[in-house]
Amino acid sequence: MELLTFILCAYGLTQILVYGDLPLLKSLRPSKEALKGYGKVFHCPMCMGFHVGWFLMLLSPFTELFNFDVSVINYFLLGSLSSGTSYILNMVFGDDGIQLKKNYKVESFFGEEE
Repeated sequence: MELLTFILCAYGLTQILVYGDLPLLKSLRPSKEALKGYGKVFHCPMCMGFHVGWFLMLLSPFTELFNFDVSVINYFLLGSLSSGTSYILNMVFGDDGIQLKKNYKVESFFGEEE
């Protein structure tokens, strides 16, 4: 249950930081071209999700929602978990509800598109 709570917290915080429309957030979020191109991190749910994950790990001792040891291994594991799940949830759930469109082409064994 702790892991699910962590994932939902990470997803929610990532969504707020990447897509939040509050004037304060908009003024703090750099443009994609800023910081020699590293401003893209603030516009990408996968990238921001990683940083939210390790940040939440650091907050872990101060909350009863989830409890993880603060270590280098957990830094990478929780950052990666947050990144992946934030990206997947972002791709599945959008402003218009659940996204069900198919964006790929399947080729048969003989090279014909199906």
